[in-house]
Amino acid sequence: MNKRDIVIRQITYLRGPNIWTYCATLEALIDIGELEDCPSNTVPGLYERLTTLLPSLIEHRCSPGVRGGFLMRLKEGTWPCHIIEHVTLALQDLAGVPGYGFGRARETEERGVYKVMVSGWQEEVTRASLLTARDLVLAVIEDQPYDFDAALEELRDLAQDLCLGPSTASMVLAADDRTIPAIRLSSGNLVQFGYGAKQRRIWTAETDQTSAIAETISRDKDLTKSLLESCGVPIPQGRAVDSAADAWEAAQEIGLPVVVKPLDGNHGRGVFINLETQQEIEAAYEVAVDEGSGVLVERFIRGNEHRLLVVGGKLAAAAKGQMASVTGDGKQTVTELIASQINSDPRRGRGEGQPLNPIRIDSAARLELKRQGFDADSIIPAGRDVLIQRNGNVAFDCTSDVHPEVAAMAALAAKAVGLDIAGVDLVAEDISKPLLAQGAAIVEVNAGPGLLMHLQPAEGTSQPVGRAIIDHIFPGDENGSIPLIGVTGSSGTTEVSNLVFHLLKQSDACVGLANTTGLYVGKRVLNQDDSANWKQGQRLLLNKEVEAAVIENRGMQILTEGLSYDRCSVGIVTNVAYSVDYQRSDVAYHAFENAEDLIKVFRTQVDVVLPTGHAILHAADENVVAMADYCDGAITLYAASPDNQALREHIAAGKRAATIQDSQVTLIFGEERLEVFSLEALAPDLRKSPQILETLLAASAAAWVSNISAEQIRSGLTTFAY
Repeated sequence: MNKRDIVIRQITYLRGPNIWTYCATLEALIDIGELEDCPSNTVPGLYERLTTLLPSLIEHRCSPGVRGGFLMRLKEGTWPCHIIEHVTLALQDLAGVPGYGFGRARETEERGVYKVMVSGWQEEVTRASLLTARDLVLAVIEDQPYDFDAALEELRDLAQDLCLGPSTASMVLAADDRTIPAIRLSSGNLVQFGYGAKQRRIWTAETDQTSAIAETISRDKDLTKSLLESCGVPIPQGRAVDSAADAWEAAQEIGLPVVVKPLDGNHGRGVFINLETQQEIEAAYEVAVDEGSGVLVERFIRGNEHRLLVVGGKLAAAAKGQMASVTGDGKQTVTELIASQINSDPRRGRGEGQPLNPIRIDSAARLELKRQGFDADSIIPAGRDVLIQRNGNVAFDCTSDVHPEVAAMAALAAKAVGLDIAGVDLVAEDISKPLLAQGAAIVEVNAGPGLLMHLQPAEGTSQPVGRAIIDHIFPGDENGSIPLIGVTGSSGTTEVSNLVFHLLKQSDACVGLANTTGLYVGKRVLNQDDSANWKQGQRLLLNKEVEAAVIENRGMQILTEGLSYDRCSVGIVTNVAYSVDYQRSDVAYHAFENAEDLIKVFRTQVDVVLPTGHAILHAADENVVAMADYCDGAITLYAASPDNQALREHIAAGKRAATIQDSQVTLIFGEERLEVFSLEALAPDLRKSPQILETLLAASAAAWVSNISAEQIRSGLTTFAY
């Protein structure tokens, strides 16, 4: 029996930016054993078997940097862990998981043992994808049967259960494009964008500005109509009724044909249109009354159903509906024809990636069939067209066809109800013409509208509705950011973070601190235990009180959890030194032997500094100074000695620096010299402490670039308990 195997020894989920990439990442330690001697080009049929199962691998560019790059590597010869990396990413994509498609496979010092890293928005789904990839790759190598379809279906079910829905995911991706951080707040679609006091929240297509009153109004169709009518929005005439007899009476008053629907229903349940007889109207009433708290009878408007998405008073997208019908073949029943001609369409289904719902024979469909002389079990003559559903199927993009007056009327309807995001339903024969000219009307205004029809229309162009919502809640250059100072290094980080916290508080802002001494918001102590970790850092960023935050990040946190934030305004690196902590931390796994090995760990703090931000780097440590090349923002160097060569060159180039001159903590920028603190204020032993001096300089520089005035810095340095 063949003993070749692939063993996953360890899996670490890095929730935030890490030494590999900016996004959440699954890091696995994998032992391929004897397969180290079996690169892909030595395994007969491997290429053909793998590409047959996963033809989408053609899209993986890999190191060659071109479409099909990975397949080139597969033919040339690559190792199982590299294949597992790409298969994991391909499986996630097929399962419908959005993400960055980041992947890496790296050798360790132990023969046959690799680290495999893949991006993963949702830990359980990425973990399951990795395990499935391991099994699939092993089966392909050994030329063993593998039920790929069943495995993929399990991943899709898991992704649908655990991942964000496509509507919410579109907003998260749009926010990422604008460097706006996103934090998922629940297992559902509640998401926070931005941090602290600048945060905003969405729940699918509702924002924290969506009025509860407006949402309640939108559910009351009769009240909505009265408000629309008062604003001059064309609506179908009608009224609420309280009995089947009253429904018939109302229909006669309005004029046939009519629509009967629930007063506060949704999703089209219990809606009957184009009713012309007393029997039809009274039967429709009996169904509609069970779907809501009352029944509405309205004038029937001829034309197609349309859904217009209004975001922040502007049209963001539009979709139209199509009637659903079948054509008889003289053999199949109506039920069978629906299954074979309508529901067989892959665009139909209950999945979040399917824009069209399956057609079922409900009460409205039975009424349509009855009008045509059929029922669900009728065998339809060959060539005979039979209408099944008049409304629904609103998933055909028509955004570019909408007349400006129609768009303006939809925006007015949303405003009349009070919704910042609204799905406006209207019936019109031609959406490219004004409503009044064709007798069209707006029939409903909905809160929390679905976005899938616009993101994945059955036909037409996908619309960037996620971006429209993000641009609405973060107009202009707003990005939900607060002053966020991250502090890392081999030592001195707790002292620096404490002092930065104290200095920022001089501005009277509500400042939060997460470090080894605890978790603090302003004067309140939230946790007295060690809080220099991902969870406690996140607590600060979720807190709406916090106007600025200081977060200490130790090296082992970066290695095992990742940073608790996506980007920061200021990143401080104190030093890089090889310590006993790393010596004791599974050296075989992390493979650290000296300080240089740790550069990529602490460099993570510099990597995440915003382009508008600053990195505060210790000029006396050449390993720290080297990190300047990786910063998107500006660089401020600090050193106690003004004669430090790196510092002098930096000052000569007109860049920011902090040093000790004439026993004064001095901040330098071009010709500007700010003396913010005299060392004479310190006890003699403290003046001689290199750590105290470095702490004063790093913290002062961080406060300075965070727009804390020289007077406030001086006050803070004077009142701090050293």
